[in-house]
Amino acid sequence: MAKKISVKARAAARKQRDKWKNKIWYTIRAPRTPWDFKKIGETLGESDEHILGRVYEMTQQEFSGDFTKMHVILRFRVHECVGQDALTTFIGHHHQTDHIRRQIRRYRGKVDDVVDVVSTDGYLIRLKPLIITQKRVQTSVKQAMRAKARDMIVSFASKATYAKIQTQILDGTLEEEIRKAVKPIYPVKSVAIRKSQLLQAGVVAGNGKTLDEIHSEEARSEAEIKAKKAAALATAMDNEEEEDVSTPSIIDAAEAMEPASEKAPVAKEAPVEEAPAEEAAPSADYASMKVAELKELLKAAGKPVSGKKADLIARLNE
Repeated sequence: MAKKISVKARAAARKQRDKWKNKIWYTIRAPRTPWDFKKIGETLGESDEHILGRVYEMTQQEFSGDFTKMHVILRFRVHECVGQDALTTFIGHHHQTDHIRRQIRRYRGKVDDVVDVVSTDGYLIRLKPLIITQKRVQTSVKQAMRAKARDMIVSFASKATYAKIQTQILDGTLEEEIRKAVKPIYPVKSVAIRKSQLLQAGVVAGNGKTLDEIHSEEARSEAEIKAKKAAALATAMDNEEEEDVSTPSIIDAAEAMEPASEKAPVAKEAPVEEAPAEEAAPSADYASMKVAELKELLKAAGKPVSGKKADLIARLNE
């Protein structure tokens, strides 16, 4: 009975469908504003329901190519699937903890804060600035710097859209404005927005290129790249063929220019000139040779190799 159950179980296992075969690749794209549906990655999923809500993380170096931002982690959440394109929303960023730890030293001062701001298009964002001073400072100085930075961030966000806040956080513009604001209070070593977080979405901006326009541009750029590669490959093959053909043609032309009367004597006279060279070999200076060399010559001639050097030389001169 146990054998029958195992057979049935194996048959049922064979009938089970392979879930990996049903999965497809989705292209993850950055938000329309301000990044025009830029490709940022790929992910596997069986259907749109499995993709929605996924959070994709990547470094800012991978996103923009800026090596100085390799410690910044960007976070995107998929909110919609259009075909095989997974459209995302930027939900924040953070600096790696080891990078923050390296900025803080015993002889420096740390000023951090948590600021909630609302953009002009209704997005609620939480920002966490971090200010590192040149030396240790008193608590009153920290409070003054914290208040100045908070006022500056709130006033900036109240006049900017969420897209502008994103770009100015990532390119360092907002950090530079905070530095200028707090520098008169006390010298600053570094300023960073160490973390940002989207708490509530607002009005989705409708400006920018559409997804169809992005697809057509990508197809056009891919076609141009393929055409350039094909042209470069064809040029390289033509150059190789020209080199292969040109070399024998030059040799043939040189041979054709030589008179026929000059070619025959060369083939006939060569063996005549070599014969005297072989006969002149015995006239070598045996006295300057070593005994081992003389014995080798005697062996080659089939003569005895015993005796002193004078005997060997006399035997070779016979």
